[in-house]
Amino acid sequence: MNGVTGRMGYRQHLVRSILPIRDQGGVTLADGSRVQVEPVLVGRNADKLKELAAKHDVEHWTTDVDAAIKDADIVFDAAMTNLRAATLSKAMREGKHVFTEKPTAETLAEAIDLARLQAETGVTVGVVHDKLYLPGLVKLRRLVDEGFFGRILSLRGEFGYWVFEGDSQPAQRPSWNYRAEDGGGITTDMFCHWNYVLEGILGKVKTVTARTATHIPTRWDEQGREYAATADDAAYGIFDITTPGGDDVVAQINSSWAVRVFRDELVEFQVDGTHGSAVAGLRECRAQHRAHTPKPVWNPDLPVTEPFRDQWLDVPANADLDNGFKLQWEEFLRDVVAGRPHRYDLLSAARGVQLAELGLQSSAEGRRIDIPEITL
Repeated sequence: MNGVTGRMGYRQHLVRSILPIRDQGGVTLADGSRVQVEPVLVGRNADKLKELAAKHDVEHWTTDVDAAIKDADIVFDAAMTNLRAATLSKAMREGKHVFTEKPTAETLAEAIDLARLQAETGVTVGVVHDKLYLPGLVKLRRLVDEGFFGRILSLRGEFGYWVFEGDSQPAQRPSWNYRAEDGGGITTDMFCHWNYVLEGILGKVKTVTARTATHIPTRWDEQGREYAATADDAAYGIFDITTPGGDDVVAQINSSWAVRVFRDELVEFQVDGTHGSAVAGLRECRAQHRAHTPKPVWNPDLPVTEPFRDQWLDVPANADLDNGFKLQWEEFLRDVVAGRPHRYDLLSAARGVQLAELGLQSSAEGRRIDIPEITL
């Protein structure tokens, strides 16, 4: 597990996924047998690794990435983006299965090379698509599959929160996120997520129109040193989508680390259709059917008396929905043991890198850009 001392590698993948899988006795396979996991913690800081290993009763840790890759069955990477392509390439060339965070590379060319290497080596590769496993989006996808929306018209997404600059209060995110030279930027970070969310909920993303911004130009790093924020901290995107049935959908997603939250969850998606609408966060989902839609009347001269939020109904889970990261890990491990491809692989990841790259290009050139098909 490379990069396990970082926020995502530690919190979501070690503490909330691999350790619970280990402690529950492994993953149950289709034939009723179980496969157990034994993590090896890898990073650059020996003291942190030693501390984490002791805290969580993990026997193995090392700062030697190359040696860890040679000894592993599966290589997981959550280190810095600008180091990822080299790590994943080395692992696949060694014949190791790979599970990785996103983006998989800094450029589309690198991401496509990784997808080609996966095809050449035949190893099982999974790329984290965690949001599609989370309760809110599972419910939203179920509404799509059941035809609840009728013809889908649009999606509106809002993501983000205020990330402190680091002077008066420590920042909640690492400083490299705000330096373009270190692979930072919210477009690079989040558009790869929005690509698989849009694909997984609605359909194929055909075009992108984006406007990026660096709203906070100066920040302070983990040592309290002032630095120039060279990466974008906000991205405003419009996407044309075609559903499997051939309908055209317009999606808008705002992403910002310089916005204060006035919504129920840190990310929310509203889908509107001819027969109904739904609003989903990471956990909750509420819907309003055509038959239950009120008829608001615009009158700015009178105060609003309608309880608009109360007019929506909660969508039940109807199942036990575990942590999204853990659920995908379990699916990936089953795929590895069965020797079959994982459904979210490096080609899917390359499309995410492509959307981010074209989003940045769209902003720089001030125009809408068509998204070409990626071929290996």
